[in-house]
This record gives sequence, C-alpha cells and structure tokens, in this order.
Amino acid sequence: MSNHFDLPKKLPEPATDSSAPVVAASEGLEKAFQLQQVPTEEVQVHPGCRIIMHTDPRSAGADRFRFLRMCLRELWNAGKLKSLLITSPLPRDGKSTISLNLATALSEGGKRTVLLIEADLHHPTLTEQLGLEGRPGLADCLEGTLNPVMALRRLEPLNWYLLSAGDPRSNPTELLQTDALAGLLEKLSPHFDWILIDAPPVTPLTDALSLARQANATLLVAREGRTPREEIEKAIAVLGRQRVLGIVLNGVEGLDRLYSGYYGYNRYSDNHGLKPISAGKVGRIP
Repeated sequence: MSNHFDLPKKLPEPATDSSAPVVAASEGLEKAFQLQQVPTEEVQVHPGCRIIMHTDPRSAGADRFRFLRMCLRELWNAGKLKSLLITSPLPRDGKSTISLNLATALSEGGKRTVLLIEADLHHPTLTEQLGLEGRPGLADCLEGTLNPVMALRRLEPLNWYLLSAGDPRSNPTELLQTDALAGLLEKLSPHFDWILIDAPPVTPLTDALSLARQANATLLVAREGRTPREEIEKAIAVLGRQRVLGIVLNGVEGLDRLYSGYYGYNRYSDNHGLKPISAGKVGRIP
C-alpha cells in the first residue's frame, strides 16, 4: 500500500439522488429550512476526543487529513463525489476517529457545509466521543417518527453538522435496509456540500453494505499491525471493489518523527500517551 491517494477515473453510479453533482444539487431546489436555523451545540474539544485537526492542526496527522481533503476535493469539484461512507473491516480500527477528523477537515473552518451521520446503530460512539447528550436521530428518522431536518445538530467550534444515531426501537440491521434510508439522504443532500456516513464495521454485520449502496464511494479504515490483510480483502469483496475509493492505514508509527524533525517539535509526546491515530497512509486498492 503506497503513501499516496490514487484517484480512480470513474466512480460507480450511486443508487439515490444524493449522487447528483454538487452544482445541480444546489440549484433549482426550494429548501424547506435554512441551516442557520439548526440549533448550535458547543463541544468541548479536548485531546481525548482525538480530533487532531482541531487540537493539533500543525501535526503530522492533521497534515495527512489535509492531503486526503485535497484528493477528495478533486472528485468533488468534478461533481463525482459528495456522499462518502467510512467503515473498517473490524471493530476498533479507528473509523469513527477518522470520520470526526475528516468532517473537520472538509468543513474548511465553515467554508463548506458538512454533515456527519452516526450510522452505527448497534454501537454508536460519535455522540459519546464528542461528549454530547443522546437525543433522537437517524433511527427515529428511519422509523418515520422524526423529520431528518429537525434532528440535525450544528457543532461548534468544529463547524459541521451531526445526525446522531438515536435510539432504534426495531432491529437496526433491518432498519438500514429499508427504502427510508435512500429517502433520508435524498432529502438532506441538497443542503450540504459533503455527507459523511460513519458506518458499522463490515464484519460481522451487513449494515455497512446496505449503507455503501447509498453512498458515492467508501473509505476503508485499517489499523497497522492489527487488521489482518485477509480481513481487508474480505471487506473489499463484501463491499465490492468498485465501491472502495481507498484505504486509510491508521496508527502508522514514525510519521510524527519525520514531521518533528522539520517543524522542530513533537506534539504527540504530550498527547496523553495516544498514538498518532490520524497519521496514516492513504492509498488506492491495488
């Protein structure tokens, strides 16, 4: 796996209107609400949140997210990419931390409207990681008891929007396989430049595949030294190679040392013993 992000020439056509080009999605549509009317919630962003794009923007990890943003923006500018699924072969590979940092990077300080959907209905972690109180969200919308635009939360100082998981009353896997998911994304898509979906791991559930069918592309997160290669290959086979845009290799050792030699400091040593989780390699599937 190389340390660059090799862009595919063509992405598969998505299953919903959420794939419409950015320009087309923002024109000719009467918005039922304004994003400025979404309630704002303050987030206490501390090192434990692991949102290095905010807490340590000059670090090696933050720079890798800026590189990833640059690569993704090329497809966004071409109208080929708007909704992006983020998943992993196994639990605890760090996909949710990648989701939080990528949402922060793509928002560009509020210049772009970014929605992050907490779609792991079995074990949601984003709300807890951000220190937010639980409230109705994605599950309630899919069950038809809540309008999705009323469930959004604008997070400051991160400058992006969150649709939390909510509390499903029915089976989460079956819930994600209903037509309501496509309808939800179609309704929200015109209001955002980017939609990121933090999905469950590929193994052992089928939830990630159901969600991947509704997104333009998928980023697969693997942890160096922990995620077996056979599990990565299995995840690619389940998702479909044509859907996987690239792999983020998480927990890479050594990048911070290279950056510390250039900038003259090493911030990771003061980061409560946390690994430079976001200091990873990004590459296309070979």
